Amino acid sequence: MSKFLLKPFLKALAFATLAGGAFLSAPAHAQTNGIQSGEAIFEVLASEIALQRGEAGLAYNTYMEMARQYQDPRLAQRAMEIAIAGGSPDLALHAAKSWDELSPPNQTKPKEVLITLLILSNRWNDAVKPAIALLRQQNPAQQENTLLQLQALLAKAKDESEAMRAFYEISSTAKPQPKDLGLLYTYAMSAEKAGHIDVMEKTLREILRRNPNDANSLNALGYSLADRNLKLPEAFALISKAHQLSPKDAFILDSLGWVNFRMGKNTLALEQLQQAFSMKPEADIAAHVGEVLWAMNRRSEAEEMWHQGQKIDANNATLRETLQRLKPDWSNTNQAASGAWDGRFAVKVTGLTDSQNQGGSGGFSLTQESLKDILEIRNPMGGSIAKIIITPGEATLERDGQVVTAVDADTLVQNTLGLPLPARGLSNWLRGETRAGSEASVERNAKGQVSKINQDGWSLAYIWSNSNRLEKLTMTRSSNIGSIDIRLVFDHPNE
Repeated sequence: MSKFLLKPFLKALAFATLAGGAFLSAPAHAQTNGIQSGEAIFEVLASEIALQRGEAGLAYNTYMEMARQYQDPRLAQRAMEIAIAGGSPDLALHAAKSWDELSPPNQTKPKEVLITLLILSNRWNDAVKPAIALLRQQNPAQQENTLLQLQALLAKAKDESEAMRAFYEISSTAKPQPKDLGLLYTYAMSAEKAGHIDVMEKTLREILRRNPNDANSLNALGYSLADRNLKLPEAFALISKAHQLSPKDAFILDSLGWVNFRMGKNTLALEQLQQAFSMKPEADIAAHVGEVLWAMNRRSEAEEMWHQGQKIDANNATLRETLQRLKPDWSNTNQAASGAWDGRFAVKVTGLTDSQNQGGSGGFSLTQESLKDILEIRNPMGGSIAKIIITPGEATLERDGQVVTAVDADTLVQNTLGLPLPARGLSNWLRGETRAGSEASVERNAKGQVSKINQDGWSLAYIWSNSNRLEKLTMTRSSNIGSIDIRLVFDHPNE
């Protein structure tokens, strides 16, 4: 045997031998007939050799099939490890689910890994059930440690509101109050996102009882009261104290301006809010500056400030609520979530090397009804290539009589068709709107029409007709395979 193959072979053989010994003492619920006859050892050996030869997909599929056949969680765990090493998060998540399902209920490690993979895939809602199950198996100290780990992952969430609502649902299971005040603060903010204002206020007051000089809690409680136009003297006192403790904090200064606006001190409020925006240009501060200007009947200045806010983050909750409530003429906040588009597309990928250059063209039809998008892709001759149905949390692709399902529509299209077409959020973009769930920037022309959107790594450039119908949309982005350029021309836009 070649010396180049000897080391991988010995490693695989060692793994198979160890695995065989482990399988012989497998849990009672595992099927051991095949293992005792040596079949499992042979399959493990074959899988590990395949892995050493670079056939990770074959090794993964074999381990998953064995996990189902023998009902042994360790086989699913090994499949998950192979998928992670191969950079396949969806496959790793699938294997992690099997690992958890096959494991005895008292084992927490599979749940911990599953929760982490779900959250890193931005599937916070799906992480709620296993996370609650994990917390119920832990003592108070372990629960607090788990929540601290989840708290650290919040910063990676693409949809902060969804993540915070999930965090509240999870953390509400841990009834004993955490000792960590930072964790309590996050719990309070998650309660607010979940609509439990009473829980938020109670928790913030508990933090302030323990630490009366907690500037973040002073500001959060004061702002919540001011935003709801309640107990304005107390709100002013709380925010003023927070400002004294952190005079250079732009968000606290924003709160101070907002409570002064609520108390009718518009000139002072505008001065403070504009200063806060200059210190930290954020979309929610822009929303507040614009509303004060609007109330002072300085409408054009208000609209310009809101335009600036949309360039920063058009999906900011405060900015969206403000525009929906005040309804400036150029705002698209009242468009119905329905429409139909028909047209042609051309895709060009300029790769990092000449051999990676590729392209394609064809036709498409997109219809949207409420929360469901139906995208049909056709070849240049008009024949159907695929039909994609997108609903919140799931995408299904039908092609040649086969159906493939995935969580992310863009990944599904790329993996199945080999085309980097952005299916997720496409109906929003075709209406000149941003997709909910991730940060986005919007620019408008002199007519108030959307001229550019940046979201999910895509840069979108719009051309509208005189009748305000979308005629052409150019979509570009950089990726690990090179520069992607997509051009859409519409035959029947949004009819």
